[in-house]
Amino acid sequence: MNIRLHIDRLVLDRLPLGAHDGRLVQAAVEAELSRLLAAGIAPDAFSQGFAVPSVRADAVRLEAGATPQGIGAQVARAVHGGITR
Repeated sequence: MNIRLHIDRLVLDRLPLGAHDGRLVQAAVEAELSRLLAAGIAPDAFSQGFAVPSVRADAVRLEAGATPQGIGAQVARAVHGGITR
């Protein structure tokens, strides 16, 4: 099964990121979501296709000194949880 996931916009409020960290967070979100979906952790609805206007994800709790990569991975897990409920 092929899964194509398009995220038009991901809103991340109040994150301790620098001006150039956005691309690192984006890459980490893409990598972690790909890993979770490739591991077969996807709802049955994916096989039929669906679209949703928005997904509400759980809050992400960051530890002090969190890296953009770590933030991205946590965000991806929260988004994955939002689409698999």
